[in-house]
Amino acid sequence: MRILLIVVAIVVVLTLVDVFFYNKLVKLRNKVEAAWAQIDVQLTRRSELIPNLVETVKGYAAHERATLEAVVNARNSAVAAEGPHDKAEAENVLSGALKSVFALAESYPDLKANQNFLNLQETLTGTEDKVAYARQFYNDTVNEYNTKIETVPWSAIARTFKFTEREYFAAGGEARGPVDVDF
Repeated sequence: MRILLIVVAIVVVLTLVDVFFYNKLVKLRNKVEAAWAQIDVQLTRRSELIPNLVETVKGYAAHERATLEAVVNARNSAVAAEGPHDKAEAENVLSGALKSVFALAESYPDLKANQNFLNLQETLTGTEDKVAYARQFYNDTVNEYNTKIETVPWSAIARTFKFTEREYFAAGGEARGPVDVDF
């Protein structure tokens, strides 16, 4: 009888430990999803500002059509991209295109002085800061999650319940260097 109680106690303890590990992994997975949602919110916000920026610049720089089309095409690609890897690549292209528009503004003093343009530029800059923060938070959360599912004893629970590794939202190599602006 005593052995049966010990076996039952061990089974109960192991079950509670498994439940604890499982719940922790679920919380981390949900935290990763929430962090990704925050990135998506900020990227959507930025994408919604871009048509206004393009329209403002069009009035001053009508002959800079190629630059403006590049921004619109990059925005459309960024909106259509799915998953951290594709989204990161598309957003890096969009960031480069936006830098070209802001560099373009240097050639048009009236545009640089336009209050609507300045407000849009300031709002986009603030949104870029929020994207950077959301990206950092997401990547930190993914790092914590991926580390848990790869280390003992968490890995046994992760394999059992099919927790899979998540992708980081990383800036591509082309986004790290200076932007070439060719007029």
